[in-house]
Amino acid sequence: MTKKDRYAAVISYFQQHMPVAETELTYDNPFELLVAVILSAQCTDKRVNMTTPDIFRRYPTAQKMAKATFDDLFPLIRSISYPNNKTKHLIGMANMLMDEFHGEVPMTVDELVKLPGVGRKTANVITSVIDAQPNMAVDTHVFRVSKRLALVSEKASTPLAVEKELIKYIPRELVHKAHHWLILHGRYICLARNPKCEECGLRDICRYYAKKLKGTEHTSPRLF
Repeated sequence: MTKKDRYAAVISYFQQHMPVAETELTYDNPFELLVAVILSAQCTDKRVNMTTPDIFRRYPTAQKMAKATFDDLFPLIRSISYPNNKTKHLIGMANMLMDEFHGEVPMTVDELVKLPGVGRKTANVITSVIDAQPNMAVDTHVFRVSKRLALVSEKASTPLAVEKELIKYIPRELVHKAHHWLILHGRYICLARNPKCEECGLRDICRYYAKKLKGTEHTSPRLF
């Protein structure tokens, strides 16, 4: 199977089986999504969604969050991973939005990565989710799934390398949706430790599954 055929098969599968693919973070506007994505680093979306309602009620805008002190904000996110750093990041982010962007969330990756707590992955999430820009955020799920399905080469060893290969082959208009396809597939089917291969409709073209079967053949006891 050629790389082009492999991508076509994967895209066709997701278009049929996951026509609606969106972030599972709860938000009502770009500022809320930015806060939620910053909090979601090394934390589950479920935990973030349990935490953000109180934050959004007290700090619905960058202007209000910029006035918060560490002691004001920290109690609201203490249940999130790395609450000390994330508290500082949120306050710093809100202040920079006020100082440099008139309180509005910018919509370019180059501008977003200037904000405290925002790296390339977060910037790609914001621009793809809010503005449907063809930016691919590579988290642990995207990295794992794209490798197992052989969408990217085995030598692609960094998130940036994986990102570049994915956007090279995925049609531009589908990149923002493909990001969610890969994340959700990794979150619920292609699990890190115990992937649900028997439930996966992509197993017939999966490099990981093929190796798994080959390994089973080599280790199975002889029956005669």
